[in-house]
Amino acid sequence: MLRILDRLEEWLVASLMAAATVVIFVAVVHRYASALPIPGLQDWLLRINLSWAQELCIYLFIWMAKFGAAYGVRTGIHVGVDVLINRLPARVRAKFIVFGLLAGALFTGIIGTLGATFVWDGKSAAGTPMTEGTYTLRVTAKDSQGTVAHGSSLMEFEVVELVAPRS
Repeated sequence: MLRILDRLEEWLVASLMAAATVVIFVAVVHRYASALPIPGLQDWLLRINLSWAQELCIYLFIWMAKFGAAYGVRTGIHVGVDVLINRLPARVRAKFIVFGLLAGALFTGIIGTLGATFVWDGKSAAGTPMTEGTYTLRVTAKDSQGTVAHGSSLMEFEVVELVAPRS
């Protein structure tokens, strides 16, 4: 089961990155090609509306960053400052590493829970409804912020998997 999750994470991050790259590439080519003074081509390109491309890429990159962070925790490539930790004796170092992982699990658990509550209730921390849509894609904050709950929960799972003894 965990092997399937590993491959799913890799596939998801790669797919999000590829989709964002393609969308931005098409939008840039469209922008520059529509400025060419070729009457038929310019008229056709100006009728194509790609104003949504930037907003879509923002969402794709947010999802990619959250799932990429979980992937980084699982593979051990997540950013960490361990200069002082590496100078400690092995037994003390191990305790600090476990403490850091547990603190990370607590943090991602809190963020995941708050994100899930926000998405479930559809209200901000102040209690105001988050139903207004974005300008181009008309995505509500409730729908677009699901990445916080999903990504943080997956990251917490990866941290707990590192700390928990394997059977």
